[in-house]
Amino acid sequence: MSLMGIMANIAALPKQEKSLVLAAIVAIACIFVEHSLIGAGKTVSLIAAAVLIGVIVLASTRVAHHAELLAHKVGDPYGTMILTLSAVAVEVMILAIMLGSSTSPTLVRDTIYSAVMLDINGILGLAALLGGLRHGEQPYNDNSGKTYGVMILTAMGISMIVPEFVPDDRWHYYSGFTIIAMIALYALFLKMQVGPHSYFFSYSYTKARPATAAASVGGSQPLSPQPATTPAPTSAPEEETSAAVSIGVILFGVVVIGFLAEFMAAFLDTGLESTSAPPALMAVIVASISAAPEILTALRAALRNRMQSVINIAMGASLSTVILTVPVMEAIALYTGQPFVMAMTPVQTVMVVITLIVAAINLNDGETNAIEGMTHFVLFATFIMLTVLGL
Repeated sequence: MSLMGIMANIAALPKQEKSLVLAAIVAIACIFVEHSLIGAGKTVSLIAAAVLIGVIVLASTRVAHHAELLAHKVGDPYGTMILTLSAVAVEVMILAIMLGSSTSPTLVRDTIYSAVMLDINGILGLAALLGGLRHGEQPYNDNSGKTYGVMILTAMGISMIVPEFVPDDRWHYYSGFTIIAMIALYALFLKMQVGPHSYFFSYSYTKARPATAAASVGGSQPLSPQPATTPAPTSAPEEETSAAVSIGVILFGVVVIGFLAEFMAAFLDTGLESTSAPPALMAVIVASISAAPEILTALRAALRNRMQSVINIAMGASLSTVILTVPVMEAIALYTGQPFVMAMTPVQTVMVVITLIVAAINLNDGETNAIEGMTHFVLFATFIMLTVLGL
């Protein structure tokens, strides 16, 4: 795009990005009214927090929209990588800010656990259920599901199960090891995802589904181990926007979300103080905020019979949440000298193990259906019930 085109895009941004402009105005307003609202009592604080959550979701949706525009330009697997990384960036920023005001030592653990439950059981489950009801069996490249699954199991095992057996006086040694292990694991995965094994994460769609699956292995992927044709995007871009403008909007949006998250944390702490709210409620809120745009994108993809995009979004977001959030938060703990609890509770461990076993079985044959989607969605409902019960 020419320089004049970029300038025209920038000039039109305030009109196009009304949600981000509103979010910025709300963030500025909070600077002046924060103490007044907190002093007005718990009810007012909760209302203010709810309003800010809505504004943050609107802003994160625009961030995800521009990430989707970039994804459309570069195609898979780079596209879904951009989508998931933008969501993780929002989550990490909110977590880092909330850690400064929250007294919960399990906030990071509960947020990562909630994100995995929401991504795999919520997003994947609902998308496969609705997509299956509309299209029947939906094909995708089964290599992607297997690769994501084993990576998630390894990352969560190292960072959230093994710490239960690490003595308290040696936490900093294992924390340092975890940081190195996560970075090394993700670096190799990233190299393979965009290099030799990029075809694991793409699927060649045709305009009409073939009458027979004889041309593919198990009906799930091309017979030849060559990179599959990049799938059609989950949605067409609404306007022609340059990559530079989209990147700028994403960065601006993340900064605004960071400011809003700081005020939201203060209002939530005041509003939930001395209440019977579930201990993990704030973690579920953080996970839901970061996953909100991904839910919409995944559902659109499933209803258009593009299950590969759903797999990449749901499983990729889970992996990115664990493997990127953990080293950042562990580094903060080492820097401040204040460890937080990363080891999952027995109930959380059982839910993660069941989820990953079900995902391994469901994502093994290269096709999803409504029954498989329902199994994950029931697990998601179980997660919600356990959260309400304080478990």
